[in-house]
Formats: sequence, structure tokens, C-alpha cells
Amino acid sequence: MRLFLLPLSTRRTLLYAKRGHINKHDHGYVDRAADFAAKKWAEWEKMESGWKRKVVDYGNHAFRRIPYEEWGLKSVPPLTSRRRAEELEDRKRVEVVFPWSVIPPNNALGILKTLATERQALHRKRLIWCCIGMPITIPFALVPVIPNLPFFYLVYRAWSHYRAIAGGKHIQWLIENELVYSVPSRTLDDLYALHAPPAEEPDNKERTLLTQKEVQTFSKTLDMPALEVELERAIWQVEQSLKDPSDKGPNKEEAAGTASEKPGSTTPVEEKNKKKDE
Repeated sequence: MRLFLLPLSTRRTLLYAKRGHINKHDHGYVDRAADFAAKKWAEWEKMESGWKRKVVDYGNHAFRRIPYEEWGLKSVPPLTSRRRAEELEDRKRVEVVFPWSVIPPNNALGILKTLATERQALHRKRLIWCCIGMPITIPFALVPVIPNLPFFYLVYRAWSHYRAIAGGKHIQWLIENELVYSVPSRTLDDLYALHAPPAEEPDNKERTLLTQKEVQTFSKTLDMPALEVELERAIWQVEQSLKDPSDKGPNKEEAAGTASEKPGSTTPVEEKNKKKDE
């Protein structure tokens, strides 16, 4: 596994884990169920019309609005007992790859820690609410033909929050056991030098570093086809956030980005929201 830090703006960074060989012993029942659901979803996407096609269209619209931070943490595999034992025994450290001209090398692990920890409380809270909401949706099962979509949506969101929590804990464990190390990437550095503006805030305002034009270039150059969807979604969310005057975005001092004055801040989301309200 390799961890990539891809700055999206001067204050936001996309975390993406490129996984190597997947051990079948680490692929539990939940993962198999998720794979089965993904295959069914792909089949529904091929349909030209009907209620299944409409479900897919609405579903994809909803998926696009799931925070990119959550998708990033979900890309990190959970820390199973087998994986924990293997990583401790092998002591093979995980690379944290980033563009050094955009992210100073001494800030990389701090940003990684921020991304792994800052949303943990939020995911736990929403996981609980999803579980509470599941029984409430049971009456929808009485609707003929169409499955209980609200129930399945809450199941998916609960699983998604659980995986984000697990991914964040895995990263925290790697950091605590000194099993990660920074790897400045010349390839990423060249990509940002060619396609991104300087990671600076001369007017003290957040600036985007990537646009949709760079998505395919990054994906092909890094030889990570799956990154294309993640990067496209993340850039879209950042662009929408900056267009919204009511969305102030992350504070410069606590942001998991290149302009952060205190990289590695792990202030809980609830405290950050309180500061914004004040």
C-alpha cells in the first residue's frame, strides 16, 4: 500500500491509498457484500430506462456529494488482526507520496495525521444516526416492486462511515508505530509545476490548485485509473465550496493543506464548527 497526498487547494488535500495485492483472508463478509452491491450497481448503470436506471442516476448524484475526505479514508484498508500482525512482523513501512514543491517534507506526516483524525468524531456520530434511522425505514418495505431504498441507503452510509473510521484508525496506528515515511515524488512535483499555480495565498484567500482538466493527466501519469473518479469528485466539491459565499471553508491555521500554519492539527470537527459560529 502507498498513501498519496494530492493538494486540491491551498487548504485542502486529497488522501488516496493505492492498495497492492488484496489478501483473500482480509476480504471479509462485509467487503464481499460491498463487492456484490458494486457489481449489481454496475449492471443497473447499463440499463437505458426504468426505475433501476433512475435509482442509479439519483444514487450517483448522492455519491458525488459524499465528502471526498470520506472517500479518501475509505480507500485505506481496515486494520485486521492478520494485517496488524504482518505489518508488525515485517516492519515494512508505508510510503507517503507527495509533491515536495507544494507540501514541505516536514509537513507531510502532519497533514496525513490531520486527515486521519479530524473527521473521526463526525463519522462516529453519523454512523450512530444511520443505525438509529434504519428501523424507521422498515415500513417502506411494504411498497410493492421497488425495494426499501431508504433502508439500503442508510445501510450503505453506515458502512461508509465505518470504513472511514477504520481507515483513519489504520493510518493512526501506522504513524504511532513509525511504519510510515515521507517520499517526495518528482513525478508529482512535475505535474504540479506544469498544471497548478503557486500554492500561495497572497490575498489570504483559499485558492484551487487543480481543475477538471488535470484529472486524466494525473490518473494516466500515476498509472492509477481508479484515481480519476476520486480526483474528479474532490475537485468538484472544492470548486462548489469556494463558489458558496456561506461556506467559509477550513481555517488556514488548522487546514490539512499547504497554507496551514500548524500542520498536523487534530482539532475535532465539533470544535472547529464552534469557532466558525463564534
